[in-house]
Formats: sequence, C-alpha cells, structure tokens
Amino acid sequence: MKYVSLTKTVEHLEKISKVFWAITGATLIIVLGFVDVVTGYELSFSLFYLVPVSLLAWFAGKRYGIAASIASAGAWLSADVLSGNHYSETIIYFWNSAIRFGFFIIVTLLLVELKKALEHERILSRIDRLTGAASVDFFYELLQAEINLFQRYRQPFTLAYVDLDNFKAVNDQFGHSTGDRVLNTVVTQTRKELRKTDIVARLGGDEFAILFPETDQRAAQIALSKIQRGLLNEMLKNNWPVTFSIGVVTFNATPNTANELIKMADDLMYAVKKNEKNAIRYSVYAG
Repeated sequence: MKYVSLTKTVEHLEKISKVFWAITGATLIIVLGFVDVVTGYELSFSLFYLVPVSLLAWFAGKRYGIAASIASAGAWLSADVLSGNHYSETIIYFWNSAIRFGFFIIVTLLLVELKKALEHERILSRIDRLTGAASVDFFYELLQAEINLFQRYRQPFTLAYVDLDNFKAVNDQFGHSTGDRVLNTVVTQTRKELRKTDIVARLGGDEFAILFPETDQRAAQIALSKIQRGLLNEMLKNNWPVTFSIGVVTFNATPNTANELIKMADDLMYAVKKNEKNAIRYSVYAG
C-alpha cells in the first residue's frame, strides 16, 4: 500500500507544469549558492545541489536537468570564489567546476534513462503481452475509476464478461500456438466493434471483460450482438470450434468495489455456460 501511495504521489507531481519545476529548481540553486557563500569554504553543500538537479531531470526532463547542472556548477564556482577559498592556480576553480558539472550531468542522464525505463514498464504492466488487451490489474483500476465517475455523474455503464467455450479443445486438437491465435483474434475482432472509450481486458486464460462507459442496457445489447456475431464468424472462418458465453450487467447503481462488479458479470456468464452456452444473458443492477 505504501508503494502504491508513493507511485500515485509521483504521478501527481509529474502532472505539475515544467515552469513550476524550473522556478523551484532555480530558487533552490540560488538559496544553496547563498548559503554556500555565507557558511564559507570549510563547510561543503555539494550534496544538496543534487536536489534541484534531480528534481528538474525527473519532473521537467533532460534539458532542464542539464540547465540545472550548469547553474549548480556555476553557483558552486561563485561560492568558491566569494567565500574566500584560494587555490594555487586560477585554473583549479574551473577544473573543479568542470568535474562538478560532469558529476551533475551523469546524475541527470541516469535519472532520465531510469524514468524512461520505468515508464516503459508502467505501460507494459497495463497491457496483456499476448493479446494486447488491457491487463487484469489495469482493468481493475479502470473499473474503480468508473465507479467513482458514476458516483459523481450518475451515468449508467455496462460490464460484459466473456468466456470462450471449447477453448481447451482447440489447444488439444491444434496446439497452444493456435490457441494463442484464437485469443489474439478475439481481441482484434472485438476492438473492431468498440468505441475509443470502451475497454477490452484479458482477465486470464480464455476469459475476457469489456467495459462500456456511459452505456445503458439497450446500447450494450446492440454492441454485444455485433461483437458476438463477428467473433463467431471469425471462429467459423478458421474452423475453430469456439463459441462464446457472455454475462452482461448494466449498472444503474454501483457496489463499492471493482471486485463486486466483476463477480456479478462473472456469475451471469457462468449461468449461461452452465445451461445453453454460446449465448448472452443480460441483467441490470439498480442497487
């Protein structure tokens, strides 16, 4: 929980404008330079210059980090001169400043690359690597966000739970590579019938979920009829013996958690699978 809280805090800080971080970084460098001069050359504040350099590199980007590195090295040089620190040769001032600048630049570049790597991992964590659908964890986040939106605007939304009938037979008869093709086809075909705001997620194995924001039952019925028809056509075209059991819940009120939403749609899907299979069953949750 602490890690999640820290992540959300960092994400919030990343939304703050670069101008804010530029002003904050410049202010910190000026303050550090002033303190450096006042306290004299016997006390070193070198470590603290990493604060504005790191803040700007992380939250504002490489160019700002480089600018902060130059400013910090310059402030340190000024403090060296103004505090009365004397070297045997004048060039030593500039040599030390160049070394400090190089150190700040290394920190800046490392932080920029680290952030890129973390961003890449964050994106990958939101995507199911096999099908390109939304991942389970990310889908739960989206569902919770939808609950929050509903509580504010009272707009109905619909959740569909999709299970592939006879998927094991495909793996047994054609092999797992064909099974993977089936799963990819399901996602690709489903997306053809979705709006940009709709989300399809792979919940695991051969089970998928589709979130339809701001969608009542009638609109969901139209969309899911098209989706089911398209999916069955694709299965028939490839001679795959797969059909689809689908449970669909439209929420005119909401439970408190995403888990409860998923369970309702899941229970409805299992009712289909237990009886006729290859069908869609609809329900409305009104609280």
